[in-house]
Order: sequence, then structure tokens, then C-alpha cells
Amino acid sequence: MVLLVLGGAASGKSQYAEDRVLQFPGENRVYVATMECFDEESRQRIQRHRNMRAGKGFQTVECPVGLKDVVLPPKAVVLVECISNLTANEIYSPKGAGPQQAAKEILMGAQTLCCRAEHVVFVSNLVFSDGVKYDPSIKEYIQILGEINAGLASMASQVVEVVCGIPVTIKGETV
Repeated sequence: MVLLVLGGAASGKSQYAEDRVLQFPGENRVYVATMECFDEESRQRIQRHRNMRAGKGFQTVECPVGLKDVVLPPKAVVLVECISNLTANEIYSPKGAGPQQAAKEILMGAQTLCCRAEHVVFVSNLVFSDGVKYDPSIKEYIQILGEINAGLASMASQVVEVVCGIPVTIKGETV
């Protein structure tokens, strides 16, 4: 199964995604962590997510870029947290694919994970509806993330948006 979990900041999407991963059978749970630690705020966010998954049997794989290169154990259940960070890294990091290739690189990596794993849960942010004017580089990021989310949604057997901690099924059967 491939599941895409969407939501705004602090919507409860990460907790929902972890809970769903824990429902899948199997012992090889892999948490693909995409956030790079740049400052105190990012360090605190990373620590909060580590605390959330402590004791749940996840093997953590750090992957700020190059999703297609993640090595998985047999019959893995994978949680990719989160596509929004991965997108920024692929666009702006010197090690990333750059803005012209970021969507292609991430979607190719996602497809590779889906072929190698038993179940994959992708988490991504919804950053498309606040109506604020942005500078061109932020508009480009939003456009690329939208393309990636749409590609992941087409791969997914289920798409869920988490709104105020409440999962709303957009595609597939309600669980």
C-alpha cells in the first residue's frame, strides 16, 4: 500500500502517519528523515520527531537528498517524513538536484521506494492556500511541491488530509 498524508503545519499529520505505519504488519519499520539541521529551531523539530517515534521500532535513515538511494531491509514498511523538506533540500542544497530536476528526482525516488517496500507512507505539507504573495523563489518551491504532491497522490492507493488532528480521506477507502 502507498499512502500520502497531507496537512498544514502542526495539523497532526506526523502522528497520524506514524500510527498508520504501526498498523501495518512487519518488523522492518524504516523512518526516512529528510530534515537537515541548520539551526536551533530545526534541531528542536528533529528532536520532537525523534521523541514521537521513540520505542516504536523504527530504524532511522537520514536522507536530506537522493531518495532513490535509500537502502531498505526486506519487506520494509517505510515512513518518509517529509516531502516538503526533501523538496527544499533538492532545490536549494548544493548536493540537491536543483529546481529544474527536483520533482523528477523525488518522484523517481518515491517510485523506487514503492517498488522495494511492502508499504510506504509519505508525509507532505499543504502550503498552497494562504493567498499570500511570495517572492519568485518561494513561488517556484510551491509549484514544485505541488507537482510532487500530485505525482505522489497518483501513485497512492490512499490520500488523507489531516485537518486539526482529524483525518479526512481524499482518495481510497476510509480506514
